[in-house]
Amino acid sequence: MNKLNGTDKLDPDAKALVAKLDGLPLALSTAGAYLEHVNASFADYLRLYEESWLKLQTTSPTLSSYEDRSLYSTWQVTFDRIRKQNAASAQLLKLWAYFDKQDVWFGLIRHAHRTDDKWIQKLAEDELNFNEAVRLLCEYGLVHPEPILGQLSGSAGYGVHSCVHSWTTFVLNREWSDDLARLALTCVASEVPHTDVDKWWLLEQRLLQHVAKHQNSITTATVDMKGMEWAIHKVGNLYLDQGKLAEAEAMYSQALQGREEALGLKHTSTLRTVNNLGTVYSKQGKLAEAEAMYNQALQGREKALGLKHASTLETVNNLGNLYASQGKLAEAEAMYNQALQGREEALGLKHTLTLDTVNNLGLLYARQGKQLDAEAMYSRALQGKKKALGLKHISTLETFNSLGTLYSKQGKLAEAEAMFNQVLQGYKEALGLEHTSTLDTVYNLGLLYVYQGKLAEAETMFSQALQGYEEALGLKHTSTLNTVNNLGNAYAAQGKLAEAEAMYNQALQGYKEALGPKHTSTLNIVNNLGLLYIDQGKLAEAEAMFNQALQGKKKALGLKHISTLDTVSNLGMLYAAQGKLAEAEAMYNQALQGREEALERKHTSTLDTVYNLGRLYAEQGKLKEAEVMFDRALQGYKEVLGPESPPSHLPALNPMTFLGDLYARTGREDAVKTMYTQALAGYTAVQGPSSECSRELEARLQALQVSSSGPSTREQQGHRHESSEVGALQISSSKPSTREQ
Repeated sequence: MNKLNGTDKLDPDAKALVAKLDGLPLALSTAGAYLEHVNASFADYLRLYEESWLKLQTTSPTLSSYEDRSLYSTWQVTFDRIRKQNAASAQLLKLWAYFDKQDVWFGLIRHAHRTDDKWIQKLAEDELNFNEAVRLLCEYGLVHPEPILGQLSGSAGYGVHSCVHSWTTFVLNREWSDDLARLALTCVASEVPHTDVDKWWLLEQRLLQHVAKHQNSITTATVDMKGMEWAIHKVGNLYLDQGKLAEAEAMYSQALQGREEALGLKHTSTLRTVNNLGTVYSKQGKLAEAEAMYNQALQGREKALGLKHASTLETVNNLGNLYASQGKLAEAEAMYNQALQGREEALGLKHTLTLDTVNNLGLLYARQGKQLDAEAMYSRALQGKKKALGLKHISTLETFNSLGTLYSKQGKLAEAEAMFNQVLQGYKEALGLEHTSTLDTVYNLGLLYVYQGKLAEAETMFSQALQGYEEALGLKHTSTLNTVNNLGNAYAAQGKLAEAEAMYNQALQGYKEALGPKHTSTLNIVNNLGLLYIDQGKLAEAEAMFNQALQGKKKALGLKHISTLDTVSNLGMLYAAQGKLAEAEAMYNQALQGREEALERKHTSTLDTVYNLGRLYAEQGKLKEAEVMFDRALQGYKEVLGPESPPSHLPALNPMTFLGDLYARTGREDAVKTMYTQALAGYTAVQGPSSECSRELEARLQALQVSSSGPSTREQQGHRHESSEVGALQISSSKPSTREQ
């Protein structure tokens, strides 16, 4: 490989050099590379090494490790030779100390033209100069190419060994240079892409390790960053895009302080940082702080730029997002419509920013129960984004995710699962497993598994999402609390009532602190506690919870909102449990009429109420009416969830079991056996042969007592609704909604 390998080792000077370097592979490799390119003997190298070592002892007396001293002396000899051959190569190696050791490429260095150093200017002026400089470093073994990292985005990168990088930091840069530190930060910040650039997230991921080199010096002011506010703001953008909210907040706060001092409160650059800081606060669940930032930015931008400027409309759209998070749906709709109209006029119907607002309106319509309007918005946004950005762009994936959420609410579970899996794969590739967007999709898959009756898989998804949210966002963020709630739902569905109650109380306390006691998300937890109290037989406590939730939702959402109707339906279930059958019937009919208007006749939530009415009619002795309801529910569930025989979805198995009960009460023994047999096969497939339902049906069939069997003893567990409108979970027919972002 070089002169230090093979027969040359017989040379006494070669042996002496190997002994001097103590056999350290990296030191030997560097020395060998030097000797390959310089007409020098082993004796010459030994002499230069000793001279360099004496200098190193004088200038770096803190080097305690003999191995370090050997390496550093070897590299110093090589560095001196490189500097004589190409001063730009030497300066590149010195500048490398201010970047990460891995993945430096020309695109990063090209922004280093803002310096008085002529050799660094030479590196930055064109790629040929950079390639010539880095080639020499590679030839001497100090730098190596990294083609795999380079494939992420743009051209290939180069790296140095960690020991070499330490040497460049502590020896070549014995006196740390603020100028070089600012220059390196300029390079990184200038390379942060806008999100309309192709595969921008991959480039951002390349930059993260280089940004980390400067994070501490920015926040602790160990380097003078005056005049670098623009770069710090760009670093904030990078962290925000990558879901690193604490780091983004620190950067924006630092940039804002500098911009206010240098430019004033009303400067457009200052307002840009104010707006972005509002976005960070919003994502952190600090909604009051976010609203203050957005209002400050909006007021300033309206005065400085006008009502229809793109920056003004950006803040209008952001306020819409915030109002939606706060449950102020009317205010959110007004903001979105203002932003949409302005963006259509200023940017056009097909611009990606216009399509972002279209997508947001779809999210809002879905929360308002306007399913058809929501689907129309998503379809428009998705078609536009596919053409403008491609299938794998983050913004396109966001709309796919929204459409998957809608399909879940519409009971189109196969389509929803396909959407979520596509989104999850895309986010994993683009952002990684720990990014909040990836976690959102894991969460949504958990909710979908609940719909499908896969409770163990749902619990796994929620637990995975919860751990990720806690690390990324903290214990009190709304996304964390949503997951706590739905993990409680999963426990309740599996009969783990103590664990469920602990989760609900944790979520309720968190929502009260974060959003207030009257927020719809808080009220959804109150609703879920009511359902849990029914499971525990605490009917008085359950009634108090439902009434509290219902009154709050009426004020916040109105009587016809699907969330309000969920609590109406739950009150009906409670009244039935208390034997108040007339009151229960009134509640169910109110819920059914509202759901048919808001969600269509075959939506799963509508069918849930049909099923509940069937149970109530059976209890009242109205067997014909009950049979009509159960048959409608069964056929509807099969049509929506799948026509398998036996059904593989719990909602379809519930009315099938009760139809068997009705047939028994009316003397149709063959039909009883058919219903129970199919229901048993379904429960066994979904829940396993040892489940309560499977054992009960098997006992009935074995005892051949179907003709005298009374109504099923299974309890309908009501509708646990919404997570972010908090999801519904139960073993019977009601289901959760998926998360809206």
